Amino acid sequence: MSLLPEPSTFEKRYSDDEKLASELPDRPITSLRDLQYVYGRLYTLATAGGGEYAAYLTPEKSTDLFDEPESLLYLRVDLSGDKPRLDSDQPIGVESYGEEKVEAVAHSWYNAAKGFDHSVTHRTGKNKEPQKVAEYLHERLTAWAADDVIQEAVADHEDGWIVDALAELGEREGRRERIETAVDEQLDGKTTALTTVAVKLEPDGEYLLPGEASSVFNEAMRARKRSKLVSKGEATDSIGEATDLVTGDRGPTVGTAEDPLNYFLGKQLEKFPGFDPDEAWRTHPVSEDVAVTLMNASTFVDACDYYTMGANVYYLPYFFGRLQPTEARELYRMLYAVVREQDMTPIQHVYQQFQNDPALQEYGERFRFYVAAVMEHQTKRFDVFGDTLDGSLLSPVELIGSHIDVLESPLFDVHGDAERDAPELRPAFPAPESWDIFVPSEHALLGTLATGWYFEQTFAPADDDDASADDYRIRALVAVLSGEPLDVEAVLTEYVERLLEDEGDEFPSFRVSAQYAQLCALAEAGLLTGRDAYEPVAEPRQLTHNHTDDMQQDTPARADGGDVAAARETKLEQFLEQTPALGEEQPERRGSFLLGALVGHVTGYQQVSEGRSTTLIDQYPIKAVTESKLKRLASDVLDKNIVYSRENNMAGTMYSEVVDRLVTTLPQIDIDGDWELDTTDLRFYYSLGVAYGMNNWASSDDEQTDDQPAAEEEEA
Repeated sequence: MSLLPEPSTFEKRYSDDEKLASELPDRPITSLRDLQYVYGRLYTLATAGGGEYAAYLTPEKSTDLFDEPESLLYLRVDLSGDKPRLDSDQPIGVESYGEEKVEAVAHSWYNAAKGFDHSVTHRTGKNKEPQKVAEYLHERLTAWAADDVIQEAVADHEDGWIVDALAELGEREGRRERIETAVDEQLDGKTTALTTVAVKLEPDGEYLLPGEASSVFNEAMRARKRSKLVSKGEATDSIGEATDLVTGDRGPTVGTAEDPLNYFLGKQLEKFPGFDPDEAWRTHPVSEDVAVTLMNASTFVDACDYYTMGANVYYLPYFFGRLQPTEARELYRMLYAVVREQDMTPIQHVYQQFQNDPALQEYGERFRFYVAAVMEHQTKRFDVFGDTLDGSLLSPVELIGSHIDVLESPLFDVHGDAERDAPELRPAFPAPESWDIFVPSEHALLGTLATGWYFEQTFAPADDDDASADDYRIRALVAVLSGEPLDVEAVLTEYVERLLEDEGDEFPSFRVSAQYAQLCALAEAGLLTGRDAYEPVAEPRQLTHNHTDDMQQDTPARADGGDVAAARETKLEQFLEQTPALGEEQPERRGSFLLGALVGHVTGYQQVSEGRSTTLIDQYPIKAVTESKLKRLASDVLDKNIVYSRENNMAGTMYSEVVDRLVTTLPQIDIDGDWELDTTDLRFYYSLGVAYGMNNWASSDDEQTDDQPAAEEEEA
């Protein structure tokens, strides 16, 4: 059960702008800590209110006890007389714990394995016997009230005598047995409960729970919490006088605050050379109140992260600049939805709200995200990289929009033959429905991108199952979520490494097709950057949606294949013209592509027309293509194509649209001179050509019908 109120309730509770503004930071969000503080503040306001001690309370730790019978047990301690005593008639109070008692009970949880809770209120373990419950109750008087930290904290408090009286009562002989008897009489077996005290301060007064009786209980609780903030891990007393990095106030700062993102941990000595945990209050100075508020951000922070490829990706929305009350309500609404609905990534959630909420759209550029990937490479050891406060929702959305444009262009067959203008000739590349990256749906693709699956389908997998900072898939994901361009050379390296892994019994046409769709989308969205020879690859294609119309123009039938060959000619011409990376001024890359295209064509011919299991691509796999071998391989493939052309009694050579361009491109390549193309680049465009050629077949009937007249004409 979540304690978070509905956004409408939150808005009603904090409808006063001036009151809400007083609870918010008075400066812009300029760091991750600022953002975490805002999240923690909103969570505290929503669950425990805006009181002085609200940030220390942990009502979310016991929501499972709400409305359960016997879930709140307390010692009834009468302090109205000369000496403290248990109520003689009813020493134990037993009730059902509920949301309305959260502030009164004032529970501040602490890891049970490390000791009792910070507050006088303590949660028992699950299903405890009455005897154990009695022990917990007795410890409210002994372990808690007599604790040195608590005794020191209440020494100067005007109601410190209350805690002293509890400790005095706990030292009395027979108290534990009396409590055990009372618990046995009132409990009906095992229970899980909050155990605490209720004190009567006036002879005619009522028994009051800690949050109702006196601030001394909360002051003691805060002091104990502080003691843990300065002595965690390797630190023994990390506290000093410094400027709080969130509030800017000068005062006591603590050094070992917990961090929901594991960004700053006292144990990370290797990340902070020479780091002295006891001096952490200097390097990461936050006041005690701020430290607790940062910890309270965990519910929202955890909801805004998801696990993929061995790393936690954080995607935290916020408003740029100083947070205004209206924006705070919007942000709470957003975070509430992410917490409540776990079926989508935070990116999908936020975008869905963005689409449906005109008010949110009006914020425009002020709507930002903190994006980071955090990887645990050892227990309690974390690597953080690629983080930014400048993430934009529109960056991944624009990439998805570009991706859909690419898929719906004539390059890809996402709608099948029925919707193609020229069904006799297939689009340039295959687009199988079973691959998520070929589904032209904004919602589906956004999910594919957000989870990292977008790059898992195209990039080389990691060397092992453990996450690594060298995993470029993670870097790419963080970059596109942040709107940072990827280096095209690195992207092509990932592509080719994946293809070499995939290359086995069959050529990975689908993989190449997916990579090309992604490459085009990244370039179109401005998320690719390249230098020198790579610069053209980073340029977007000139996408058109009418080249099938062009293919239906009155292009004369070609002697080497009739109308289908003429359509292939038009398609290849347009593909080359619209692809900056394959321009005539790029002969090395263009030649690689054309060689691959011819290999793909002939391979398709061998498979379809000759039924051969071993084809040309088996003879010339991706790994066999290098700069020094390119011309020789091209010569071999051209010879093979001529042999097939003669065997079919064709007037010209098969696939002359490729052959003609290949033989004019190859002489432009100076293999012994200034070869500029990297082997990786060469192999990717060779693979692209193979995929293009293999998918560029017409139905056997169409091919046969178109080819036959030409051959007969030649024979006549």
